[in-house]
Amino acid sequence: MVSTVKNNKVDILAIGAHAGDVEASAGLALAHHKNLGRKVAICHMTLGEKGHPRRSAEEYASQKQDEAIAAAEVTGAELYILPYKDGELTASDEVKLALCDVIRDCKPDVIITHWKHSMHKDHTSCHLCVPDAVFYAGVTAFERLMPPHQVKSLYFAENWEDYEDFVPELYIELSEDDIALWEKMMRKYALFRGDVVRFPYIDYYKSLARVRGIEVYTGHATAFALPPSARRRRVKNLST
Repeated sequence: MVSTVKNNKVDILAIGAHAGDVEASAGLALAHHKNLGRKVAICHMTLGEKGHPRRSAEEYASQKQDEAIAAAEVTGAELYILPYKDGELTASDEVKLALCDVIRDCKPDVIITHWKHSMHKDHTSCHLCVPDAVFYAGVTAFERLMPPHQVKSLYFAENWEDYEDFVPELYIELSEDDIALWEKMMRKYALFRGDVVRFPYIDYYKSLARVRGIEVYTGHATAFALPPSARRRRVKNLST
């Protein structure tokens, strides 16, 4: 686990099933907030070490760990890597409490994670773990190393593997500087440079950002789905 107790307050924590997941899906938001002077953190639940067609899991794990560290350095993100295995992530209380410890340690106001429907079981397990981890993190009676912390908001990132029933509801307008910083982070991974598989990750997410921007009448944007509770609004009237 690349994560000693840091106890550094951050604004946003992005949690992904595999190293690279949040850089691809939530990375534009992280880059945007870094450029605004906010503090961010990244938590990889596994390294995604079984995803290389030619290298062993052990070899690729070492490579992915180095890449994850280098990518985090681009945005100055606090980095947590949990000790679970690619393809074997479960929605267990053990995993949820490990995430609870990460949340209590970096004390984010906002968490970004996977959407609930995915073609990859680890993504689904991650999605199921995060809300319970947020609950555990906020309850004093769950005694852990760090004191409790209440997370204000939870959002779900747009990922090409998590597309089923995903509906964009919240958009963040992006600048060219945001996109440039994000691409610098992405290129720390051989996977995203095209050295592992031929899927054009950077082109895909950059094109998606253009589409989302068009939808809200701006140049580029990144979009998120919301949990049901976040859709509730209270207003005085409908005319203002």
